[in-house]
Amino acid sequence: MSTAQILGLITGTVFGFILQRGGVLRVENQLNMLLLKDMTVMRFMLSSIMVGMVGIIVLAQFGVITLSYKPMNVGAILVGGALFGVGWSVTGLCPGTSIGALGEGRLHALPVIAGMLAGAMLFAHSYDFVKNTVLSWKNYGPIGLPEVTGIPAFTFVVAFIVCGMLLLRFLDKKGL
Repeated sequence: MSTAQILGLITGTVFGFILQRGGVLRVENQLNMLLLKDMTVMRFMLSSIMVGMVGIIVLAQFGVITLSYKPMNVGAILVGGALFGVGWSVTGLCPGTSIGALGEGRLHALPVIAGMLAGAMLFAHSYDFVKNTVLSWKNYGPIGLPEVTGIPAFTFVVAFIVCGMLLLRFLDKKGL
């Protein structure tokens, strides 16, 4: 096993532990967020995104990593986002939390995981069709949100974190 794989395993295990301790793996917490009743999961996700953004920008600034982007394909984002959102709202689990829930012994995650695998197989078998339709809609190539918005990456991260902190404060005041 390579060093990168070992670090990935350690990082994933720690993140999974934090997901479990934070109650994010529980279907009722996921659904309560989607119903706007309890924003615990949203707080966790937003905090994770902000910490990740800071970590990535710091590592990039010191030359430890080189940022690389996947193609920004509007069709793939819209269709994939819709499928993800429908699956999440129907099952109460997303891909990461379904694996974590199974690891926690929650067998209701099995049909969710089976559905994801079936979806992956369907995608693989229909890739030529998807490539000629959905993937041909408005492909901007490999760019990130700083390039899309015209805001330098560091400024974008700072602005995102300020907005994220304001949102977290708002949720606190509302008791969510």
